[in-house]
Amino acid sequence: MGKVTGFLEIDRQVHKYQPASDRIRHFREFTLPMSDKEVEKQAARCMDCGIPFCHGPTGCPIHNQIPDWNDLVYNGDWDNAIRNLHSTNNFPEFTGRICPAPCEEACTLNLEDIPVAIKTVEQAIADKAYEIGHIRPYPPERKTGKRVAIIGSGPAGMAAAQQLGRAGHDVHVYERESRPGGLMRYGIPDFKIEKHYIDRRIEQMQGEGVTFHCDVNVGVDKPVAELLAEHDAVLYCGGSETPRAAGIPGDDLGGVHDAMPYLVQQNRRVGGEPIQSVAWPSHPIIAGGQHVVVVGGGDTASDCVGTAFRQGAVRVTQLDIRPQPPEKEDKLSVWPYWATKMRTSSSQAEGAEREFQVATLEFIGEEGQLTGVKCCEVDDKRKPIPGTEFVIRADLAFIAIGFAGPVAAGVVSELDGQMKIATDSRRSRNVEANDRDYRTSVDRLYAAGDVRRGQSLVVWAIREGRQAARSIDEALMGSSVLPR
Repeated sequence: MGKVTGFLEIDRQVHKYQPASDRIRHFREFTLPMSDKEVEKQAARCMDCGIPFCHGPTGCPIHNQIPDWNDLVYNGDWDNAIRNLHSTNNFPEFTGRICPAPCEEACTLNLEDIPVAIKTVEQAIADKAYEIGHIRPYPPERKTGKRVAIIGSGPAGMAAAQQLGRAGHDVHVYERESRPGGLMRYGIPDFKIEKHYIDRRIEQMQGEGVTFHCDVNVGVDKPVAELLAEHDAVLYCGGSETPRAAGIPGDDLGGVHDAMPYLVQQNRRVGGEPIQSVAWPSHPIIAGGQHVVVVGGGDTASDCVGTAFRQGAVRVTQLDIRPQPPEKEDKLSVWPYWATKMRTSSSQAEGAEREFQVATLEFIGEEGQLTGVKCCEVDDKRKPIPGTEFVIRADLAFIAIGFAGPVAAGVVSELDGQMKIATDSRRSRNVEANDRDYRTSVDRLYAAGDVRRGQSLVVWAIREGRQAARSIDEALMGSSVLPR
């Protein structure tokens, strides 16, 4: 398996970034490419582990065969590395850019804080695939005569569509926005993933026979019942887009917004689209020259931080109710699982002021417009500590504390009383469907991705889309050759 002593001889190296002072001047990706030889050296660090935790239950949800393609890259066999990676992951150029890489947390070398640069190698393989012309349509050799509709074109819907199309089914994807990609296109900033990567995958899928119907809001413009009548199966991959209610006094002031309309607007600007759509009606939100407060500590909050800096914000403060995590975790107690430790995103590193163990008490304003955010410190049970109140100046505030389930308007409202909804441990209300066959309580209607599991990672959406595709294929054909 590769270079036996590679992990001893070669230091870990990952993509470097443009300096913050340069990258905040544009919305493009800012990672600096590595040469093939540099990537091959990093792949050589992958050990011949007896148990490769990186692609087990503790690591990659789609079970990428990481040691195998690292070995292939180390030996310069990029073509077979591409084939191996695509056997488990339809879109490695997505995950290689925006996945937090639980595989690296689970890497055996992470016991010494020097995991294999798996994410860097994965992105390099995906980019090499386009460079050498490997990514092209692979239409099915035969058609089954079966029709499948997919509601939603995010990563779960795209993965399912590609798998089902390659199995020979006539696949139709319905998207309420004007372009496919879901929140991966409209919610994640271009400085994390440029959208031409999505466009070229859509072109590949169209070449394989998948049909995309954009500007169609199923449940509003076209009833689900009509889709069920026209197709042999329907898969619901509508995502989790209902913002979690904060219930903070003053949230109706001008200048206070949920995070997603802000991010969607900027993505539409970068993509050359009108900032308003049926799904996201809102007046322009611009952070230029403003003092910005972001409530929340997750990825969406971080995306707001990076977007605000690129729009020219004077100051950005991020509020997190959680305690500041330790700089380093206790490896022996948490490895190979995802550890709670201090992490600084590229956006936060661009100059954000971070406040931990702080609660947002009230949005303060004058004449209906936000002027400040009243906060206080909290104890370990998140209870306010009397006498610790303080006010942060704010012209704009974004609430980014997560999502509570699929939007009610559309599929959920049309099937009210027919399609079961379940509440998870995060109090999110998601479509009820198990992860064995992804069937809902409505006959021939399946659900996968965030609409079923709640807000999660792109890599989990790809996994569920692939598994749901196999379940549908089995139901339609009696058996399936698609991988689970």
